[in-house]
Amino acid sequence: MQVMLGLKGSADKSQYMDRLQYHPDVFEFFTQESDFTKDGLKNLRNAIGFIQDNAIKKIILHHPMRFHHDIFTELIAPEKNCPELYSFIEQSTIDLLQIAFDLNVQVLVHGAYLRQTPKYIAMYPSFEDAREAAFTRMDHFSELGKNHIMFENTISPIFSFGNPKDENEILSHNYRLAFDTSHCFIAEHGSNEMLIASMKHLMDATVHYHLVDSMGIKHDSLILGEGKIDWKRVLPLLDQNSKATCIYEINLADPTNANEQIKSHNYLVNLANEISN
Repeated sequence: MQVMLGLKGSADKSQYMDRLQYHPDVFEFFTQESDFTKDGLKNLRNAIGFIQDNAIKKIILHHPMRFHHDIFTELIAPEKNCPELYSFIEQSTIDLLQIAFDLNVQVLVHGAYLRQTPKYIAMYPSFEDAREAAFTRMDHFSELGKNHIMFENTISPIFSFGNPKDENEILSHNYRLAFDTSHCFIAEHGSNEMLIASMKHLMDATVHYHLVDSMGIKHDSLILGEGKIDWKRVLPLLDQNSKATCIYEINLADPTNANEQIKSHNYLVNLANEISN
């Protein structure tokens, strides 16, 4: 059983040089608002080129989480209420997709977040209207991005995994999915049964995984083995979905040191050896 090494970092040289020493199979860039200036986009392209020159071909660009430092990039933010945020989400996604097509990499966009979602839901007549707005926006980006874009689940019911009925609606849109294990686990209140069922149900549509542990209560981003996710059951499903990439998305004490990501990888490698033996 092979365990893929996927690491995450920014376009800051100190971060990606740290990750390169481990020779990862996959690299995911998290981006931020400053990456979308003329110089920022040039720097991001150069960083991607450097990673590719180091024989890493599987690269994902994570759409920025925040706008103006503390505003989450919620897809359901209505244009009429939030014109600046709406415009930033639109243009930044287009910018990333242009890079993706030019350099043959992938773009990851969150279907929703959680912390500020209720504020935006309240801008719609109903929750159902807000959820439909999220699908409309994702349909739009899916059409633009084709096989270069994927959508990640969140803890918010606007775009969460775990409920089979909601998952069927998501599957009906033919999205390429990024599956965050902790988000599903937390959304389903720490149920490994629901996590495993969701991974199986969505496997054919899943092209990327964020491997993160959790206690199943809040967004805690733990090192693998330090939470309550049953990785002995998860690992064979990752192995089964051989088309998908994965990275460890763990909170780092020092962003220039991938220590917590590497600890997570070592945990999974040891578990794979245990299962194989």
